[in-house]
Amino acid sequence: MRVWSVPQMRTARAGFGADSQRSFTILALAIGLLGCQGATALALDSAKANGPAKIPAQSFSSVEQAFQAGVQDLMAGDAQSSVQALTYAADGGQPLAQWKLGRMYARGEGVPRDDAKAYAYFERLVESYNEDDPDRPDIAAISNAFVAVGVYCLNGIPNSEIKPDPERALEMFQFAATNFGDSDAQYNLARMYMDGAAGLARNNMRAAQWLALAADKGHHPAQALLGHLLFVGEGVPRQRARGLMWLTLAKNAAQGPKDEWVRDLYGKDWGAASDDDRQVAAALLSARGKDGRGPEVAVEAKEAKPRGFIAGVVELPGMLRPFTGAPPPNFTPADGEAPSAQ
Repeated sequence: MRVWSVPQMRTARAGFGADSQRSFTILALAIGLLGCQGATALALDSAKANGPAKIPAQSFSSVEQAFQAGVQDLMAGDAQSSVQALTYAADGGQPLAQWKLGRMYARGEGVPRDDAKAYAYFERLVESYNEDDPDRPDIAAISNAFVAVGVYCLNGIPNSEIKPDPERALEMFQFAATNFGDSDAQYNLARMYMDGAAGLARNNMRAAQWLALAADKGHHPAQALLGHLLFVGEGVPRQRARGLMWLTLAKNAAQGPKDEWVRDLYGKDWGAASDDDRQVAAALLSARGKDGRGPEVAVEAKEAKPRGFIAGVVELPGMLRPFTGAPPPNFTPADGEAPSAQ
């Protein structure tokens, strides 16, 4: 599989309109996972706390000072007041400020919702990424921005210059999936293979391989879709018990109305399963441990494991849900989190 570099994508997409602003709705990525600046990370997740007195905008002496001021406002639960400081920092090139503003505009948090502005901030992160610095502490935000831009390009933004561009969406998802191991990107990429988007030939086996990678990281939409493919043997070798295992993990992680399709899919396949299928699925679940992850045992012997198939771990389920990255906690336009291909 081809791994795209940022320069290659920029060259390939030269005609896409580099000067036009694009936007997208990004999922609530827990900034604490970014592994950077302790309290700062918590603040970006809008946690409430008492912080130092707010610094007036005119007193900012540096981009980092402005960023810290914005973080303080967020820690105090005042998203609206944080916008001025974060904008100052973002305009100065502070990547986490750009990411946070993109998320705020995508969700309408402290500002009117504006997907075009959100996309513009995410796009700046994508364009600024330097592959020579793969270990930068804000890599999770960069990865999330790639997925966000991909989702926006896949769907387009109504009443804006950002029109659907499945080819660029494919580039964004493929880059984030292969270079960052991003589970939302892997899920979206799988959906594109299932749907035959961007000129791809429909290929459920390739989709299952990407779903497996995301599923093993706990991505419950990917677990649900992978489980269904395995249970019915739709374009992949049938493994009914293993499919039920993944569906059960997905059902247990489902949250609210947005995941109703997960519960429905589980109910449908569970009802069609035999007692033997259910018993083997239960044994597989037990072998994976309480967190649903871990080595699997010989109980799999009851299932024929076809050669060449990624048995174990290998969004959007076909038409099961909207292509925005069905809310995995990453982003969905409706609730301010957004990846439907998560």
